[in-house]
Amino acid sequence: MFVKKGFKQQTINDVGIGNGTVAFQGVKLNVHCFVVDGVLIDTGAKSLEKEFKPFMKQQDIDQVVITHFHEDHTGCAAFLEKELQLPIYMNDRMLDYCAMKPDYPLYRKFFWGKRSPFHAKVIGKTFSSRNATWDVIETPGHAIDHVAFLNRQTGQLFTGDLYCQEKTKVVLREECIPTIIDSLTKVVAYDFGEVFCAHAGYLMDGRASLQRKLDYLVQLQGKTIKLYEDGMPPSQIGTTLFPKKYPITYLSSGEWGSSHIINSIIQEHTKKS
Repeated sequence: MFVKKGFKQQTINDVGIGNGTVAFQGVKLNVHCFVVDGVLIDTGAKSLEKEFKPFMKQQDIDQVVITHFHEDHTGCAAFLEKELQLPIYMNDRMLDYCAMKPDYPLYRKFFWGKRSPFHAKVIGKTFSSRNATWDVIETPGHAIDHVAFLNRQTGQLFTGDLYCQEKTKVVLREECIPTIIDSLTKVVAYDFGEVFCAHAGYLMDGRASLQRKLDYLVQLQGKTIKLYEDGMPPSQIGTTLFPKKYPITYLSSGEWGSSHIINSIIQEHTKKS
């Protein structure tokens, strides 16, 4: 099986950016990590460790902060802990999980590799770097431990997987769209400009990008609830709003799918009714 990997790096407004890619049979995935003011934000994937290592070794890093526990964000954490002896910080919700042998589906191990256990410390509501104070903003929905990082001095916001793309078409089974809406609503109330997304990369007008995603999800939520209240079953709502079928749904045996968007909206709506 031929897997093609790639890596690019650049610097934008004092932020060092490493971008690794994995491609197989028409499916191409990518992930970014960022370095600014001595802070490394996310660690890339284990499958791309050979690509990320030289980038990380050439950076001047004091500490590592992680947006959430998923393996494409924590894959090189063990290397950073053991070889570079860097302290790692993240939300406390998945600390124990990260310290153990990971358990996730084979297709994810194929693309992102098998993450090694690592030990992280609990991050606070804020933290300090060499020249800045950072806000740690809890932003669950994609993952229960998801956080975003805002550099108060520069107004640069690092959003992990909160954005990814403007018009979400598929999500993981455990994701919750109403919770993501709440997280986006919380974030856009902060004072920031540029956004650095773990998958979309650099968003120059980050506030507008996040607002467009929020507007899209709110509209999608409204359409879903209306169709449901009109008597349409969830499966039909899914095919109505998302007629296209995406390769990742088949590849993941349904762990990724459009139906999870509809189901999460209806479940939350039913709870409130």
